[in-house]
Amino acid sequence: MKTVAVIVQDGFAPFEFGVACEAFGLDRTEDGIPNFDFRIVTPDPGAVQSKMGFSINVDLDLSFAYEADLVVVSPTPRQYWARSTSDERVGDVIRHAVARDAWVLSVCSGSFVVAASGVLDGRKATTHWMYADAMARMYPEVDVDPDVLYVQDGRIITSAGTAAGLDACLHLLRQELGAELTNKIARRMVVPPQRDGGQAQFIDRPLPEVASLSLAPVTDWMLENLRLDLTVDQLAAKAHMSPRTFARRFKADYGATPAAWLARQRIIHAQRLLEKTDLGLDRIAYESGFGSAAVLRQNFARVLDTTPTAYRARFCCTREAMEAAGVDAATAREAVLEPVA
Repeated sequence: MKTVAVIVQDGFAPFEFGVACEAFGLDRTEDGIPNFDFRIVTPDPGAVQSKMGFSINVDLDLSFAYEADLVVVSPTPRQYWARSTSDERVGDVIRHAVARDAWVLSVCSGSFVVAASGVLDGRKATTHWMYADAMARMYPEVDVDPDVLYVQDGRIITSAGTAAGLDACLHLLRQELGAELTNKIARRMVVPPQRDGGQAQFIDRPLPEVASLSLAPVTDWMLENLRLDLTVDQLAAKAHMSPRTFARRFKADYGATPAAWLARQRIIHAQRLLEKTDLGLDRIAYESGFGSAAVLRQNFARVLDTTPTAYRARFCCTREAMEAAGVDAATAREAVLEPVA
């Protein structure tokens, strides 16, 4: 991914628009992160009014978006949500992007614009939980999930409200840049590098104000002991709770079961080891808690739709590690993730 076009229309939301600019538009070459050719486009160049009363001047029409590797759709007011009132020029850009296998990413209510183009028909998608019922009514052919931060279906990513758009951007960057570089971007933003797409958009109850009530010490211990066979009974004992109470509390706080959260953290750790070390697959599987290279491959196929070897070929950070792993360092950076048959 080298080129990014962000589409804005009158009534755009400044924060969500800024999320796309922050994720894809900053120069981070000093951190070893490649730049994107990042441009803001609009159907009718000139002053584009935000919903907060100020405007920005956009010089570019939609031409660049027809060639961009990623098309980002900013949130729009309700006047653009229906097929009958959406801008057909924007819809054409989105359909063209999907047809040529480019990425399409919407933030918050931008998903309505994507749905209006027709490319979400028969696919899963999400939007801000306040608007999920409206999307389901307006677009019954779209499988709307209101309880996730983002949804990826093919190369279309739709995200929920506000900060969830940043989660979706980081999710995409992990696929394009790898876990290590994306973690650097997240650190620059001072945000968590990853919240799972299956995590609830809002927490069922207020976060505990008393540190002793937090499960953070338990999750910190889990991260330090990924190689162990961790059970709910064992984790509940560390939290001084019954297994049933612990499982319920964990799901409420983290939006996933302890097993699902742990499995995702093991994948992330394996990704980093593949990128930064020359360890063999059996050792990486052991360090990550998968036990064997075969189980590691199965989890990579299920979660990332690729193999550990193909992932390393694309994202390995050092020439020495590439060569030790038997990867051609001259061509590894151009490698495309190998899909699993």
